[in-house]
Amino acid sequence: MAKRKIENRTFLDRWETEYLFICVKDRPVCLVCGANVSVTKEYNIRRHYETKHQDKYKDLDTTQRSQKIEEMKRGLLSQQYMFKKATTQNEAAVKASYIVAEEIPKSTRPFNEGEFVKKCMLKICDQLCPEKKQAFSNVSLSRNTIAESTCDLAANLHDQLMEKGKDFVSFSLAVDESTDASDTAQLSVFIRGVDSNMCVTEELLGFKSMHGTTTGKEIFEEVCKCVTEINLPCDKLLGLTTDGAPAMSGKKNGLVGRICEKMREENCAGELCVYHCIIHQESLCAKALKMEHVMTTVTKVVNFIRAKSLNHRQFKSFLDEFGSKQTDVPCHTEVRWLSRGKVLNRFFELREEICQFLQSKGKDTADLREQKFMCELAFLCDISNHLDVLNMQLQGRGRIITDMYSSVRAFKTKLCLWENQLLGHFPCCQTIKTQIFTAVCAHFSEKLSVLGAEFSRRFGDFDGQKCKFELISNPFAVDVENAPINLQMELIELQCNNTLKSKYDAVGAAHFPQFIPDTMPQLRTQAAQLLSVFGSTYLCEQLFSSMKMTKTSHRIRLTDEHLLSIMKVASAQSLSPDINELTSKKRCQVSGLGTSD
Repeated sequence: MAKRKIENRTFLDRWETEYLFICVKDRPVCLVCGANVSVTKEYNIRRHYETKHQDKYKDLDTTQRSQKIEEMKRGLLSQQYMFKKATTQNEAAVKASYIVAEEIPKSTRPFNEGEFVKKCMLKICDQLCPEKKQAFSNVSLSRNTIAESTCDLAANLHDQLMEKGKDFVSFSLAVDESTDASDTAQLSVFIRGVDSNMCVTEELLGFKSMHGTTTGKEIFEEVCKCVTEINLPCDKLLGLTTDGAPAMSGKKNGLVGRICEKMREENCAGELCVYHCIIHQESLCAKALKMEHVMTTVTKVVNFIRAKSLNHRQFKSFLDEFGSKQTDVPCHTEVRWLSRGKVLNRFFELREEICQFLQSKGKDTADLREQKFMCELAFLCDISNHLDVLNMQLQGRGRIITDMYSSVRAFKTKLCLWENQLLGHFPCCQTIKTQIFTAVCAHFSEKLSVLGAEFSRRFGDFDGQKCKFELISNPFAVDVENAPINLQMELIELQCNNTLKSKYDAVGAAHFPQFIPDTMPQLRTQAAQLLSVFGSTYLCEQLFSSMKMTKTSHRIRLTDEHLLSIMKVASAQSLSPDINELTSKKRCQVSGLGTSD
């Protein structure tokens, strides 16, 4: 059988004159009607010309035909330019819409804020660049568009996290639960993963609305769903940090017990490291002082001043007349741990003014003027300030558990010092040095001793990890003989390498693991595991604060899907949405706002 002859399908220049066709991006395009011919064959091009355009252009002479071809070519190029320009403007409008949509949830604003933003943009445009008003009008910022864009941004972040998760050497979870304005329980799950390059990714893994009960079983099921959604294996799960609630920390029916059981069933080689949030434990340690009676008295007085508007106005006027540097006294709430120290400080500074104001209101101030109470107030004020400083040191994103533990150890050492040198480091106590204070000083030293014992008890699980923590906090000072056998040879090589020692001094413990060479795989694995551990549920608490500002009583109908998307976008830190990718998948849709603004 004879082979079929394949025609040469290269565009020929003569077709421009004969058939009024030009080549655009390797495709024949008719200059008359703009039609494309799918296959570059002369038969197809000739048939198109003869059936549709020959009768109109057959009587033109050579000069007229050339002029007509040039005229049609200019018209086609102009159309292409306008189409390309419109496409570029549309892409810019869609991208601008996504940029605004990313900022709105981050600032806890409602979706319809986009319409307000657009009105402002158009009014500014009228003053600065009225010729570009149409381009600004094309940016779609309607409520539905912002809501849809927020979901797109959240989905993109989820996809990026799933892709990142493929490279995780180990990861840990931080889990906490709170309720929103509609009394719906919201479960927050953060993940902290470390890849083979020692890069840390810290992002929101899941934010689940739980409309029923929140037992350990139900929390466990939701957490497992979050981990399964991004295809992470349980054998890479190293740590779990919770707020210590029974449903979370229960060793049998709680989240911790059920995850440990699941890891045993799947024959995971590693052991799960379970931690109770360091910040929460630090706050609980303060209760060992047993000085609630002082705080109760202070709170009662503050509430008397702040509860009624008249009292509050009169108190502020009284301070102004008195010439006080302070203008008000703040309120205290148990859930805001740092508020206690602030209230005590202000109360101590304004103790004289407060007593005079209460007297003017006919209140008995004998208890407040009692020397013993003043001594206890000064002591509680000072120790609360020290505890607040520690609390602030433990807060923040990206905190390494070894650094947090070092802060706790330093505070425990300070407590031992304060037992013997109380006045030297307690400024409020210094202001009321009296005979009675000297008499109760031993009592306060005893309370510091009790506080130190409570710190040792509550942070016992961290003390047991001290040797492991030193492998990342100060690997060059670790006693090799006491280190795990699988790390001893690599530790010797590390400690004898002056180049690595210089790098450690330059970048610090948090970034040094990135420079551990591949020839020390055991040390790299150990460092990756420690870097992935959460020391607290601070990120969860921070997210709940954002949630309360987002889902307010005015946005009570916010859906679970939209709330999840808002929280994902608002909490993103290690990752950022790929707006260019999202823009390429969208067409411009002009919002309902017209150009009449």
